[in-house]
Amino acid sequence: DHSMAFIVSRMLLKAFKTDAATLSDNNAAWKALMLSPYDYGHEALWDKDTREMMQRISFKHGGPEYDAKYPDGIPTSMDITLSSGKTISSGLVMYPSGHARDTAADLKGILHHKAQLLGGIAIEQDEFAGFHSRLVNMIDASSGDMQNIYTFDYNKLVSHPPIDG
Repeated sequence: DHSMAFIVSRMLLKAFKTDAATLSDNNAAWKALMLSPYDYGHEALWDKDTREMMQRISFKHGGPEYDAKYPDGIPTSMDITLSSGKTISSGLVMYPSGHARDTAADLKGILHHKAQLLGGIAIEQDEFAGFHSRLVNMIDASSGDMQNIYTFDYNKLVSHPPIDG
């Protein structure tokens, strides 16, 4: 699937450009390498380095062992072969970060970062913080609070050209 090759390529290229200290652990890496809508724009789709990286990626069906583990999890593994010939393997990953059954990742922290990343494209940070907080705390909202849960100051929308614009 070429879309998966594209996503993996963009994340790997982003990792190459990111300071190693920023990728200190799984949670930090997820946040630093998370793709935004800008990573899917025309410029990104036609990026020479991304296209070259995509040509180096291949996929192989995991076979009956992997099929038997789905839909309980998302059985996946990744092998990266370096130019030296050395292979780095993830081994079998059943519950990747973000999966409902994953217990290792800071899911709340990762989702908070994702909300900031995406929400910050549309709404000024100070306004988005209140908006996001109401949604995160929806479980404690009264029926009156729910009447205005999606309300925010439309004057605080961020104005910028379209991603492909």
